[in-house]
Amino acid sequence: MTGITGLDTGSPPWVSLFRAPNPGPMTLDGTNTWLIAANAGHDALVVDPGPAIEEHLAAVAASGPIRGVLLTHHHPDHAEGLERFRELTGAGVVNPGPGQRLVHGDLTITTIATPGHTADSVSFHVGGASPAVFTGDTILGHGSTAVLWPDGNLGHYLDSLKRLRGLGPIPVLPGHGPVRRDAAAAATEYETHRQARLDQVRAALAAGAASPREVVEVVYADVDKSLWPAAEATVRAQLAYLEERDAEHIRPGGS
Repeated sequence: MTGITGLDTGSPPWVSLFRAPNPGPMTLDGTNTWLIAANAGHDALVVDPGPAIEEHLAAVAASGPIRGVLLTHHHPDHAEGLERFRELTGAGVVNPGPGQRLVHGDLTITTIATPGHTADSVSFHVGGASPAVFTGDTILGHGSTAVLWPDGNLGHYLDSLKRLRGLGPIPVLPGHGPVRRDAAAAATEYETHRQARLDQVRAALAAGAASPREVVEVVYADVDKSLWPAAEATVRAQLAYLEERDAEHIRPGGS
């Protein structure tokens, strides 16, 4: 459904949700396009315009003057509609660099580098009286995130989860799915899940799995087969991570 506003789900009062009508196994209920309300003379900001679906982009554009777009990563379900949205609103990407800030009235938006799902993934911490963090696909509203090797990197992803865990118990405004109320708890949950998957991959290899596909057939046997291509990309990221860790142990000075 497009144009969901007035959320009563733990989201802060300065944000509204427009959910794109593109549900699917990878997009859950659809892509979340977030609107940060106009504030103290600053026009609104949009996080991830979403896919190139005219009714969705038009609904977001109709919400009022848009100052700019914050983009969490390049995947089409988040960024495909960017050029059309620019045509409708005149708003381009205004991402601050990692660690840099964008002042938006009484809100301060800081970019956090959170690679892993993709190499270019970032999150946006919004500081103020009601803080929150936009996580794109790094943390979802439910389920787990694919680490899409070779662009994605599991070591980088685990480091990103540590950064998000350090934000404490603030709401997560994800790229798909519902709001999570506690970034630290969500990041910890994801870290635990990733470590459990690594243990499963190790066990599959020890049992004789000889290819990423064979690992998927063992580790992701309970997952819908439509998701197996993403699972295989994630397994490749897991294998690369394990290989890198093994190499570190045999390097001079390794432990």
